[in-house]
Amino acid sequence: MASRSVLICLFDGVQSLDVTGPLEVFAGAEHYEISTASVGGVPVRTSSGLALVPDRDLRSASTPHTLVVPGGPSTRKPDPELVELVRRSASTARRVVSVCTGAFVLAEAGALDGRRVTTHWAACASLASRFPNVTVDPEPIFVRDGRFITSAGVTAGIDAALAVVEEDLGRDRALTIARYLVMFLRRPGNQTQFSEQLAAQLAHREPIRDVQRWVADNPGVDLSVEALAQRANLSPRQFARAFTAEVGVTPGKYVGSVRLETARRLLEDTGDGVAEIAQRCGYGTPEAMRRAFLRTVGVGPAEYRRRF
Repeated sequence: MASRSVLICLFDGVQSLDVTGPLEVFAGAEHYEISTASVGGVPVRTSSGLALVPDRDLRSASTPHTLVVPGGPSTRKPDPELVELVRRSASTARRVVSVCTGAFVLAEAGALDGRRVTTHWAACASLASRFPNVTVDPEPIFVRDGRFITSAGVTAGIDAALAVVEEDLGRDRALTIARYLVMFLRRPGNQTQFSEQLAAQLAHREPIRDVQRWVADNPGVDLSVEALAQRANLSPRQFARAFTAEVGVTPGKYVGSVRLETARRLLEDTGDGVAEIAQRCGYGTPEAMRRAFLRTVGVGPAEYRRRF
């Protein structure tokens, strides 16, 4: 199979890992002709202060097979010439990949109109507000829509690049690269970007915060609204209302998400059987846990463990 060209855009303020993560994946495949380019071919400085010297001038770069647009703080107000050059290249590239907030550059170029995309979870609301013709999904670590692949924050760009390698060269090659990068296995694209405990707010009132800690430490016990309300010394109705107001999600959704996260961690880090994990996490039966995984992660527990 002939090698395929990959062009990675560089600009001042780019996130260095958004560049080097995918680059290392493509380089490890030993099948891609990789180059970097900036407007004018001038060196750029990343958001962390690292200087990068591009291979070529983006103005004269030929259309690549795969165009990669990394993110960084400067993508919120990108250089108009960069946007125009990306628009031109994205219109003819066979495949376009954005990493993190690189989606803002593609959206500014009009390349994402009518498409489903994702970006870093903290930037999803802003992307959706600024570009109403783009459907923003804040959950997955990467999204494919036609020839466009958009990924979430920083390390999700590695997952997207591994997905590209798997598509081009097969699963074995992608797994070899993942192991070399000490990533074990590629995460499925529809895995959520963050844990419920990170996504949810920490309650201000101590009784509610105590309940949050109790849920995290004891996922296998009775975590019904009635049981949690009793622990908080509130009526079930008062507790449900107070919890939702302070945490941002209902008690039931919070409990379900924490149980799922605990199960995922046990599947990744232990050799415990699925039935045992289901009991420890409060699911009762392996089938109940399987349904929760399929609904939220998109794969069953056994397949999730195999991928990790």
